[in-house]
Amino acid sequence: MVQCPDRIIASMDTGVDDALALAYLLGSADECELGGVIAGYGNVDANTAYANTCAVLDLFGRADIPVFLGSEHPSWADAFIPDAGCAQFHGDDGLGNTRLAGSGALADGAGVSGDDMSGDDMSGDDMSGDDMSGDDMSGDDMSGDDMSVDVPDEVVSVGGYLAGDVHAHPALGACSRVNRSRSVGHPQSAMPTALASGGKRRCSVDAADGIEYLIEQVREFGRDVTVLATGPLTDVDAAITRAPDIASKLRLVMMGGTLTQPGNCWDAVAETNIIQDPEAANRVFHSGADITMVGLDVTHQCLLPQSAADRWRATGTKRGRFLADLADFSIKANLEADPALFSGGMPLHDPLAAAVALDSSLVDCFDLALRAETNTGDFNGVRGRTTGDPVGLVNHSMPHVHVALGVDSGRFLDEFVERMAEVCR
Repeated sequence: MVQCPDRIIASMDTGVDDALALAYLLGSADECELGGVIAGYGNVDANTAYANTCAVLDLFGRADIPVFLGSEHPSWADAFIPDAGCAQFHGDDGLGNTRLAGSGALADGAGVSGDDMSGDDMSGDDMSGDDMSGDDMSGDDMSGDDMSVDVPDEVVSVGGYLAGDVHAHPALGACSRVNRSRSVGHPQSAMPTALASGGKRRCSVDAADGIEYLIEQVREFGRDVTVLATGPLTDVDAAITRAPDIASKLRLVMMGGTLTQPGNCWDAVAETNIIQDPEAANRVFHSGADITMVGLDVTHQCLLPQSAADRWRATGTKRGRFLADLADFSIKANLEADPALFSGGMPLHDPLAAAVALDSSLVDCFDLALRAETNTGDFNGVRGRTTGDPVGLVNHSMPHVHVALGVDSGRFLDEFVERMAEVCR
């Protein structure tokens, strides 16, 4: 009997490690059918994530895979601005300043080894993680007048923080492209959203609605499709809110959160993807979906060494140079942020989640009722923290999440480096 490959639908805020995860999935065609990618806000704004996703798929010869527009801002805000912390770890373009989605991308000699990244542009001498977490998100201390963008009377998220919060540091030039809500059409599930033209995909902000696509896929395939979320859980939450019937049919592997380790945000408690939209994460955790959380507990054990980037570059191909440039940029950024933790290389956050979506045996999980804290203060905790839900101790019928706490890092790293070397050719 021939086993059909796993079907994956990805929800991504396409930055450096999202792109590596995407390339890994493309290199796993024997095991994985990538049905489509939903590109939304997070590491970058949604339009940039959309363009980055299209560009990566085109580079690897897969313009046939549809790309959909996902959420442009968190559920608690009206608009979103990328923050300097993400620019520090992903580059101004989200792809390590390779300019893959821009003109002249990957021309001879193009690319970046990491030397182009200057702390002067980041406002980040006091940053030690990706997106940094704040203390209070009450909303009373901000207004449109505090920002240099014309968004009066709107709640603006700057990388998970209210505009005006002491921890809100917009990325260079990000305020000029703030994303607001807009309606989009319904998807044509059988067709790519961005059509190929002359071998190149035309990216358009009029992309089809990724939330509706996610709903359609879960209704059609149930748990025979895995939703892989490597950005905030806003897309998944929006789909469940719009179509509550899909929750019991949904299989989700998510990168985000941390249970036994410090976070990578300002408070050293919250994790980047969760702080972007804790309300959405908390609703998803309690939805009854089959959820595997691949968080910092395991991703910080999977460090990509410089030798891997050197191997990919040695292939002499555009693909190999691109992947090596991504790795070089991230290795340098992480080493500068925390020399003790990342002396062995860059943490493979999103690629590990992609690998777990294909092979759950890579991780050992602890099942528990989980919640994301949505407030900071006495008897509330810290906004963005992922922790056990104490109600689950007395109500055993509460939904449980599979939280990855152990990982076969050696097997994953060997497989990842080898598969990426193959996809470079």
